[in-house]
Amino acid sequence: MNKKSLFCFGYGYTAAALAKALRRKGWRVAGTTSNTEKAETMAKEHVEVRRWAKDSDGGAFEPSWLDDVSALLISTPPATQGCPSFLAAKDAIATRRKQFQWIGYLSTNGVYGDHDGAWVDEESELRGTSPRSERRIAAEKAWLTFADEIGLPLIVFRLPGIYGRGRSAIDTVREGRAKRIYKEGQVFSRMHVDDIARALAASLETQTPYRIFNLADDEPAPPQDVIAYACALLGLDPPPLIPIEDADLSEMAKSFYADNKRVSNRRMKDALAVTLKYPTYREGLKAILASEKAG
Repeated sequence: MNKKSLFCFGYGYTAAALAKALRRKGWRVAGTTSNTEKAETMAKEHVEVRRWAKDSDGGAFEPSWLDDVSALLISTPPATQGCPSFLAAKDAIATRRKQFQWIGYLSTNGVYGDHDGAWVDEESELRGTSPRSERRIAAEKAWLTFADEIGLPLIVFRLPGIYGRGRSAIDTVREGRAKRIYKEGQVFSRMHVDDIARALAASLETQTPYRIFNLADDEPAPPQDVIAYACALLGLDPPPLIPIEDADLSEMAKSFYADNKRVSNRRMKDALAVTLKYPTYREGLKAILASEKAG
């Protein structure tokens, strides 16, 4: 068996960043997608494409896709029925359980819900009440219970707001979509996608007793401050502040603003020895702009 072979259930922004980092180290990477354009991009990046049209029962997954695989990354968002990867592949994973050296499930810090701006760590109460958060909590529980039952090396990673080149406040400002919505005391945690990939890669190489890790940078910050900083980098005036009660928010955006917490990354730093390249949004946004100018 290839000792360095990663299979990705779902091949999104974070999976692509991890794949890029691992391929430099000689890893073989494969991933699922139902999108033709995404499949073409994956092939160009030398990622093996597995076409998977997900449905309510998990979709047409082929167990042979897991042959010769040593690590799994699961990033498919849960639906009402549960995590589609779990529904489709749990039997195949159970049959091959001894071959996996690492399984990472990408969740979200939305499971913590609202803590009124207080710091949360991996032992904090899960207060998520939105349907999206409740589905995440249920999916985490399903994977962790399954892993305990059959002895899988599964780790849950609770991700914050993810940004990076092509997906940051710089792009939002340039596209004319930036708003500076103000809610007193509101902060969000975020993390550059390359630092997320760095933490996941460190977990692949580190023995740890922990089953859950928060991933976040060092500075939870008000969203309006991030937009203002991006405007300053671009030499533009920031848009005016809009009190949240006057903002025309979608239901999803309203649910984000309903939760207020600061996410601790101490366990990630201590147990995985991760040093952040972008400890705050300032370093991250500067690096994005510099990389664009450098081509």
